[in-house]
Amino acid sequence: MFTQLIDEPTVELVVKARAGNDLAIDALLRRSVPRLQRWAHGRLPMTARSQFDTCDLVQEVLMNVLAALNRFEPRHPGALQAYLRRSLLNKIRDEVRRTARQPMSVELDETLLCNQPSPLERAATAEAYEKYRVALATLREKDRNLVIARIELQLTLLEIAERFGFHSADTARVAVRRALQRFAARYKKATEVR
Repeated sequence: MFTQLIDEPTVELVVKARAGNDLAIDALLRRSVPRLQRWAHGRLPMTARSQFDTCDLVQEVLMNVLAALNRFEPRHPGALQAYLRRSLLNKIRDEVRRTARQPMSVELDETLLCNQPSPLERAATAEAYEKYRVALATLREKDRNLVIARIELQLTLLEIAERFGFHSADTARVAVRRALQRFAARYKKATEVR
């Protein structure tokens, strides 16, 4: 059951987590923590690092977001990750302001921050997500899982090869490319229908 949830779209996991599904919450955490930690790495200024650990801040933000999950509206793929990043950025800024009150202060380097939404976040809207979901639902299960693994989970080809039992990353690359081509055709069709 859990392995099935890992491959589900993030928005679907959020809906299940809101309904109290502990497996969905666990799947969301497993999906979100590594990416959020990678994103947060190095964003905490040196002066604050002696008092705070990035992993601790990530955990605190995740617990706060999970506690308020009923207020979160997942409108498109990537919405949860964007919300988590924004929450973590706010937490980091709070910590920087707090440590700035101490004798030695260092401003957060604004060049490290990305306040602009990612291309996916800009392109994704509620309508686009609906078309994405419809197109995804029309794919065979294996193609759907490959698309989710590559796009939403952002797995490498080697990770996909291991997870789906391909002999090599090249074999996985070909399978993913074909699945994405099928998905693109279905997505285009869903876009033309409306």
